Amino acid sequence: MRIQIINGPNLNLLGRREPSVYGSESFEDYLAVLQSAYPDVEMAYYQSNVEGELVNKLQEVGFSCDGIILNAGAYTHTSVALHDCIRAIDVPVVEVHISNIYAREDFRHTSLISAACAGVVCGFGMDSYRLALEALKGMKR
Repeated sequence: MRIQIINGPNLNLLGRREPSVYGSESFEDYLAVLQSAYPDVEMAYYQSNVEGELVNKLQEVGFSCDGIILNAGAYTHTSVALHDCIRAIDVPVVEVHISNIYAREDFRHTSLISAACAGVVCGFGMDSYRLALEALKGMKR
């Protein structure tokens, strides 16, 4: 199984950015743990702070991998372009958030991409990615 993990803006700062919200572990450290726990799953990782680059990556992998785990960061709440792209590709996309977006500022309560995604996992810290992976394994095409 081939899974693409895509992280959006500011997620390159995990481990340093607001540790009270996002924890103190970098995503690269977490990814190594996730990969060792799932040796049968080929995981690729991509991060960008640029909306168009996220769209390009989704289009690049959205017809060839088995699923995508997407943490679009702040673009979750603003990007019609990501919504449209997710609808245009063939593979299931699971939206992920480390924090519980519904326990935060009101503007974070609305996701423009959820309706295009196969599901949403939020509020379980970095473990949200593992839960999304388990969901995608259950949807294996």
